[in-house]
Amino acid sequence: MNMKGRISKIERKTKETDVSVSINLDGSGKYDVRCGNAFLKHMTETLSRYSSVDISLKAEGDDDHHLVEDVGITLGMAFRDAAEGGPIERMATKTVVMDDAMVTVSLDMVDRPYADIDCPDTLYNHFFRSFAMSSGMTLHILLMRGFDEHHIIEASFKALGKGLKDALKKRDAELSTKDKAAVKGV
Repeated sequence: MNMKGRISKIERKTKETDVSVSINLDGSGKYDVRCGNAFLKHMTETLSRYSSVDISLKAEGDDDHHLVEDVGITLGMAFRDAAEGGPIERMATKTVVMDDAMVTVSLDMVDRPYADIDCPDTLYNHFFRSFAMSSGMTLHILLMRGFDEHHIIEASFKALGKGLKDALKKRDAELSTKDKAAVKGV
């Protein structure tokens, strides 16, 4: 799956969905997103822009729940695959405000999947959880304040993007107190 560099292409086809994602972690935030859900398209483009990761996504599904879930899973798999190339900063915390909303995201790209998500929309709560589990990251999204669901969700995607940008920065050495074999799960 992992191609040359920090690039990945993942395809996921189920009875409910057909999703194809390609990403370049060392991109500039360019995107080409085609899916049947305008808000999901907007949020995926937002993630690309704020993370500086190039994302190409083509997705279709039988309903919004399956589409949003499987896009989260497939994007997470692509991020995990592309990040396998070497040591990265791993951890980041970012706070973003958008009008009434203030959201903090903390993440660790450590292959210890966990998600604790404050999100007023169960569909996008599910997206973030699916993304975290399939990427192997620990992800916390904390809603500090806000009442407009659109603003809260968009601030969450922006903070996640900014956090990924910092966490995915290359390092010279692994950031861990464990030896290299332990870090890889051996």
